[in-house]
Amino acid sequence: MDADAMDKTLGGSTGLTATAGPDLSAVPAEPGASKPDAIVVGDGITRRFGGLTAVDVAHIEIPRGAITALIGPNGAGKTTLFNLLTGFDVADAGTWSFNGQPLQKVAAYKVARRGMVRTFQLTKVLSKLTVIENMRLGATGQRGERFWSAPFRALWSAQEDEITARADELLARFKLDAKREDFAGSLSGGQRKLLEMARALMVDPELIMLDEPMAGVNPALKQSLLGHVKSLRDEGRTVLFVEHDMDMVRDISDWVIVMAQGSIVSEGTPDAVMSDPRVIDAYLGAHHDADLSELDEAALEAAVEAEIEAIEAGEN
Repeated sequence: MDADAMDKTLGGSTGLTATAGPDLSAVPAEPGASKPDAIVVGDGITRRFGGLTAVDVAHIEIPRGAITALIGPNGAGKTTLFNLLTGFDVADAGTWSFNGQPLQKVAAYKVARRGMVRTFQLTKVLSKLTVIENMRLGATGQRGERFWSAPFRALWSAQEDEITARADELLARFKLDAKREDFAGSLSGGQRKLLEMARALMVDPELIMLDEPMAGVNPALKQSLLGHVKSLRDEGRTVLFVEHDMDMVRDISDWVIVMAQGSIVSEGTPDAVMSDPRVIDAYLGAHHDADLSELDEAALEAAVEAEIEAIEAGEN
């Protein structure tokens, strides 16, 4: 394995440059707005479950190096769109690309290898493995996983040591180093979110997609999570996240995309979107006087269950 390939395997440098985020002030606040340097571009993306159209996106662009929030009312199709873009579900129609390379019908593990990774509403840590073991699993291209080399530790021990060193570095960054040898199942909900984010960085992604990173997180850990999300952008990475916490959206987003009934109904800066009548009508409905951040948790849980059931129905 050459130096560049090894670096990618371990989550080393991919040429990302530290940045404060792109200037999106000239981008029109309208659905499907064209961005000056889009890392993801999609057209005509459609997903149906029986007679229900869960996603019907005419055009979407995600700006490179920015933090973009994907918001919308419960059942708007946000998680389904995430699943389509990352290869966890198959669209009925449409095309999309990452860094100019088409991604439709590309398997999820291959999407991750290209530098586009995601986390989930319900964390996917392996509870019966330790924290450090979960981290090691995040690295790709491991020689010890190959059939012919697995019995010969001398062929892969050096690489495993480097992977472990990278994992320890990330655990320290996310303040999980004290939990290194603990079983992942013993972590709190917030710590599991941190572990999942840290593990995603083992492949050094250009784009990281976070599905409701604040869901179920103790308020004491929220500021820590916010800081970590901001640091991803500061490193030159692109972040796309789904979130119901509007305080978080206002705090860290450079750009906001709003979905309702499977389609994009509004885009713009946080301030522009929050004052858009289309967003108020779509998001709040009859609750025009309510703060978005106070929408009840029961509705959020119902949305998670509904979208999981829809995904499972599509697989059967």
